[in-house]
Amino acid sequence: MKEPLNRRSVLKWAAAMPWLGSIAAGALWQKARAAVTKTASGDIYARIGVRSFINARGTWTYLSASLELPEVRAAQEEAAKHFVDIFELQRGVGRRLAELSGAESGMVTSGAAGAIASATAACIAGTDPAKIWQLPDTTGLKNEVIMFGGRSAFDSAARLAGGKLVVVHTHDELRSAIGPNSAMIYTTALGDRLEKAIAIANQGSVPLLLDDAAGIPPIGNLRLYAKMGADMFCFSGGKGLGGPQCSGLLLGRKDLIEAALANTSPWEGSVCRAMKVGKEEVMGCLAAVEAWQTLDLDALNREWNQKVKRLAAIVETVPGVTTNITIPKDGNRYPTFTVNWDEPTWNFTVADCDRELRAGEPRIEVLTASNPSLVSAVTEHHDAKTPRANKLQVVSLTLRPGEDLIVGRRLREILNTARKKASA
Repeated sequence: MKEPLNRRSVLKWAAAMPWLGSIAAGALWQKARAAVTKTASGDIYARIGVRSFINARGTWTYLSASLELPEVRAAQEEAAKHFVDIFELQRGVGRRLAELSGAESGMVTSGAAGAIASATAACIAGTDPAKIWQLPDTTGLKNEVIMFGGRSAFDSAARLAGGKLVVVHTHDELRSAIGPNSAMIYTTALGDRLEKAIAIANQGSVPLLLDDAAGIPPIGNLRLYAKMGADMFCFSGGKGLGGPQCSGLLLGRKDLIEAALANTSPWEGSVCRAMKVGKEEVMGCLAAVEAWQTLDLDALNREWNQKVKRLAAIVETVPGVTTNITIPKDGNRYPTFTVNWDEPTWNFTVADCDRELRAGEPRIEVLTASNPSLVSAVTEHHDAKTPRANKLQVVSLTLRPGEDLIVGRRLREILNTARKKASA
C-alpha cells in the first residue's frame, strides 16, 4: 500500500533526500558505520565476546554512561604516571572546585550515589572519630534523612550510611518533619520548589543535599545551587559532564565537605571506605569541569538538534509515522527524538522495535519505558506514580557523528517492513 502522492508526502521526501541519497551512495553511511563497527581483532570488547553499540538511549550507568572528553582522558593518563597523597589530592581539588563552583569546598566521589552516602555520613557522624567508626549503627545519633519529594531508587545510598528515611512531599510536611533527630534533608527538587525547601531547611538548621545527578549540562548549574544557598549538592561525573564514569561531585559548605571526607576512602574504618576513587578519577573529573568552562553550549545544542532533525527527516518518510523533538526539563536536558506509529493496527510495538534495533548490526540501544537496571522491588515499595508511557526515543547527546544516519536508516527499514506486513 503506497502513501498517496500529495503535498505533505512530497515535502517529507524532499527533506529526507539529502540524507537518504548520501546513505544510498554509501559515503556517509560507510564513514559513520566505520566509527562504531570494527573487526573482532580491533575491538577490545569483541575479544571477550561483548558487543559494543550505538548509544541512542542516553547516559545510563548500565550502558556505561557517557564517553569521556578528550581532556579527561589526557588528565587521567598524566595522573596515572605519578604517586600522590589522596588526602592532599582531595583537599587540593576541593579548593579548585570551590573556585569553579562558588561553593566553599568540594570533593570527587564515586558517582552521585557515592556523594549521597558520604553526605549522609557527614551529617550523622560529622568528624568525630568514634561516631565515624560507629556507622552505620546510629544508636544515640541524629539519623533521620527527610526525603523531600518522596523516595527514589538511590535512597539506599543514604540508608547504607545509617540514615532512617522520613518521606514527605509538600513544603508543609517538610516543615513539620524537622525535629531533634533530623540529620539531613535530601531532595531532587529544582527551581522555586528547591528555593522554598532551602529556606525551610535553613529555618530548621538542618543541612539540605540536592541531588542533581544529570544536571550538567548546563554548566551554569555548577554555580547556581551555591548561589541559591544549598548546603550541599551533587552531580554525576560520568553523565553529561563527560568525566570518568566512576566519579561524581559533592560540593557545598566547607565543614560538611570536611566531614564527608572524614567518612570516606581512604580513611580506614569509615563507612564509605568502599566507595574509593583513584587519583585518575579525581583529576579526570576536575578536568571535565574545567573543560566545560570553555565549551560552547550553544554550538553543542545546534549539533544535538541537527542530529535529531536529520533522524526525523529520514524516519518520517515511512507512511503513518510521526515524530517530535523535545527537551526534558527535569534532567538529561538534551534534544530528544520521539517516533510514533499506530502500534495496534501495525501489530508492532515499541518493545518489538527495540528488540530488532538491539539484535541488528550494529547494535542500537534506544530509550523506552523499560529500565533493565532497576531492582524490581523498588516499584513495589516506593510511592505510586503514573507509569511512563512506552515511547521509542533517541537521545542526541550520546550519538557520535554519523550515527544519527545509521539509526535513522535502521528505524526506517524496521518500521517500513512492519507497516507493509500489517497492510499485506
